[in-house]
Amino acid sequence: MILNKICDLTTNRQPLTLAELPVPSPSPNEILIKIRVCGVCHTELDEIEGRTPPPHLPVVLGHQVIGVIADIGAQVTRLNIGDRVGVAWIFSACGQCDYCLTHRENLCPDFKATGRDVHGGYAEYMTVPEPYAYPIPSTFSDEEAAPLLCAGAIGYRSLQLSLLQNGQTLGLTGFGASAHLVLQMARYQFPQSKIFVFARSKQEQDFALQLGASWAGDTDEDPPEGLDCIIDTTPVWKPVLKALKNLKPGGRLVINAIRKEETDQSYLTNLQYPEHLWLEKEVKSVANITRRDVKEFLLLAAQIPLKPEVQTYPLPHANQALMEMKERKIRGAKVLVM
Repeated sequence: MILNKICDLTTNRQPLTLAELPVPSPSPNEILIKIRVCGVCHTELDEIEGRTPPPHLPVVLGHQVIGVIADIGAQVTRLNIGDRVGVAWIFSACGQCDYCLTHRENLCPDFKATGRDVHGGYAEYMTVPEPYAYPIPSTFSDEEAAPLLCAGAIGYRSLQLSLLQNGQTLGLTGFGASAHLVLQMARYQFPQSKIFVFARSKQEQDFALQLGASWAGDTDEDPPEGLDCIIDTTPVWKPVLKALKNLKPGGRLVINAIRKEETDQSYLTNLQYPEHLWLEKEVKSVANITRRDVKEFLLLAAQIPLKPEVQTYPLPHANQALMEMKERKIRGAKVLVM
């Protein structure tokens, strides 16, 4: 499935089209993957609607890829034909800058994103440099593994950046693919912490309670107590202000989003220093993920073990999956099956 032009999804409900492309050939340091499944992410909406536009069109979207190696380049030494691997948002980085040399390649100025800067996983085949492909634990089916590559890995990074300590309170704003995995991670790593979930729909609130949230309510509701850390997984600005208000003094808000939609930026005019920022509250953004994030998270996910909630769609129904995400018809993660 390819994106040919930037679209307004309020008027164009079919942004992607099926196309026949040649099977790519791996360069010496690359592997060729026969794709089995690919997760659907809100970042694809950001690409389609131009908030993080691809540098060239057409482009194959998708960056939560699970498949089997079909061919390898001459310089590939770690992986073999037949191995099951995954590909995440990070497709490559320069490997030489200060960020790359200190395991922060997510900040590399030459960072390339799968399914945006290069062709991704809404397809039957793709290539990727060997260092950016990850063996997948046998614990997970293909469909379960796909959301781990982005929703899970970026959630893992967000939880690390929150600096949450066992026994402190954690808030999650929004309850989609990433947050439902963060909740399971947090309950495992911080068993004495209470977790409060803010979600618009009653179905999402009930789902959060089923997974062990201490409390779940609407974004506009006040939680039973102040929160030490909050992870925002929404694509909009309104929950950010609500989250800042709900933080304890010295609390930290982590914004887990590549881009925010501009339709509700007016909420930022309501920012009040005494209510939202005073008393040493912190705001931390998340920028992409590193290879270390993916590797560490996959080990943790298998250890717990995490069980992602997934809805599957055949590849030709990618537009339906994207529109349901746009309309917040979400329970867990959405996955395309090739």
